[in-house]
Amino acid sequence: MAELAPTRDKGSRTGTPLLAVEGLEGWYGESHVLHGVTFDVREGEVVTLLGRNGAGKTTTLKAIMGVLGQRSGSVKFDGQEMIGLPSRAIARAGIAICPEERGIFSSLSVEENLLLPPQVKPGGMTVEQIYELFPNLKERLSSPGTKLSGGEQQMLAIGRILRTGSKMLLLDEPTEGLAPVIVKQIGRTIAKLKKEGFTIVLVEQNFHFASTVADRHYVVEQGEVIDTFTSEELEQNLDKLRAYLGV
Repeated sequence: MAELAPTRDKGSRTGTPLLAVEGLEGWYGESHVLHGVTFDVREGEVVTLLGRNGAGKTTTLKAIMGVLGQRSGSVKFDGQEMIGLPSRAIARAGIAICPEERGIFSSLSVEENLLLPPQVKPGGMTVEQIYELFPNLKERLSSPGTKLSGGEQQMLAIGRILRTGSKMLLLDEPTEGLAPVIVKQIGRTIAKLKKEGFTIVLVEQNFHFASTVADRHYVVEQGEVIDTFTSEELEQNLDKLRAYLGV
């Protein structure tokens, strides 16, 4: 496979985190939903947020991106404080989110969807590089969003944020509702992106999938991080993890 994008310096995992979240609080109106979420991600890592439905995983991503209206605490990205900045400024800093609902424009073709987002940083993938990563999309480049399968929509949603040049990708439930063969393809894609130097925060309920792609895992429950494991430690902690996730 040809180079997808300029390979980034992965840096030392013992150095300053690329993303450092500390004491993150969040509210939906009067409902207090995040309670001091704290975790970090080193450059070049894939880290997952694991937890049951409603645990606060997606809300954490929204708070990082500044799309959660009320938030406090600290979210430092590449040494810069993100709390207080609007979501457009956070995107320009180099963070991109792929939401669970995917956000595909149904009336636009695959190629039109890919061309829609602007580059916010140098080094964003070209459309041709995205087609190399996702050959299915090249075959469907003129198809409208309504004609795509769930897996193709997910590929398109991921491909679209790769155009922006962002350093960090926030992927919300990328395998939800997909056939096992497509889940494997998404896993291979994440592995390729990691190899190219992208840093990824992955929200997942499927810890079996997460263990194949991630370096570390944070367990979220009732709006706070309650435990952390490396992928090597998952096998020794399966009973505890199943209890956390209710599986």
